[in-house]
Amino acid sequence: MKLFLIVLAGLILEVFVWIGVGDLVGSMWYVFFWFVAAFFIGLNIIRKYSAGIMPQMQQMQSGQVSSDPAFTGNLPKIFAGFLLLIPGLISDVFAVLLLIPAVQKALQAAFMKTMMKRQQAMMNKMMGGMMGDMGGATGAQGQNPFADLMRQMQDMQNQQGGGQYRDSSIIDGEAHEVTPDAKKIEMKDVNK
Repeated sequence: MKLFLIVLAGLILEVFVWIGVGDLVGSMWYVFFWFVAAFFIGLNIIRKYSAGIMPQMQQMQSGQVSSDPAFTGNLPKIFAGFLLLIPGLISDVFAVLLLIPAVQKALQAAFMKTMMKRQQAMMNKMMGGMMGDMGGATGAQGQNPFADLMRQMQDMQNQQGGGQYRDSSIIDGEAHEVTPDAKKIEMKDVNK
């Protein structure tokens, strides 16, 4: 409902600006021709800068941050092209502002910061908060970050089965460290 009211207020404001500019320049036809020209300019901008951007957009949807500078550089230009497609003078002013390099750099920095926060939140959600801050240390060097999780899972299995595995689909085995110069892997009989 809130978005609907914002869009409705924007449309009403756009109509008043159209009428005001039409009265200022002397004819509404000039405003109409500007809308047609802005549409084709926006279409041309989108075609020029959106080539090859879909793989990066799919990565972004999956939570990965694209480090390709062409992607982050073209995104504000593509958004400006979409704003030019919309018939309205206010949206055209925002589109022209987005085409200024200083504004683009500020938007790129904000975009990258937002994406990094989003990626960090996804990692925290996936890891249950055990990874902590990605910038900080995650424990001793070389320590397996999943060791605590694996211990907890083993403890839960031991509690449920009383220390014995009751499910016949579980295969019991042992892992041995194999050195690179070893020629033969030792096989043990599991069914004694």
